[in-house]
Amino acid sequence: MAHIHTGKDQHDFTVTAFVVRIDGDEPKVLLHMHRKHHVLLPVGGHVELLESPWEAMAHELKEEAGYDLKQLEILQPKSRIKSISKTMFHPVPVSMNTHYIADDHFHSDIEYALTTKSDPTESIAEGESMDIRWLTKVELNALEPSVIFDSTKEVYNFILDEALTDWDSVPTGNFLSEYPPQYRY
Repeated sequence: MAHIHTGKDQHDFTVTAFVVRIDGDEPKVLLHMHRKHHVLLPVGGHVELLESPWEAMAHELKEEAGYDLKQLEILQPKSRIKSISKTMFHPVPVSMNTHYIADDHFHSDIEYALTTKSDPTESIAEGESMDIRWLTKVELNALEPSVIFDSTKEVYNFILDEALTDWDSVPTGNFLSEYPPQYRY
């Protein structure tokens, strides 16, 4: 999707899925070679005008990795608010940051930590990168800065070192992907 905000120093909201496969001998992280930037990134993308961040997460996972949101669990801090009345309640992100893209444009990114024990059930959408990689921690940290951003390594290392063992694993279905009319005031 094209940028919604195109003026100087404007920000678009984006979401990123830091997915960890936990069914093997050791955890592996999901990365794909971004078609435009030619670096390895987690899956993710823009929050479109008519969707919430969690809805964006669902569609980006399906388009870029072939995962239905129900195939994953989300890591959540043990101490957290678990629901709020009359809202579309979102999971706690592992990180939120704003970073420079190009041409005086920024992305404010909501980053989620997710786990899976299965292969994706869907095909990657046409036009998306087919260069999908599952890497161990050693392989991730051996990547050269020319092919991965430091921030991607830092978030994945936090997830692997702390969130996987210290946070709760919660079904993604605990979070609404649509705003039901009965939740409106």
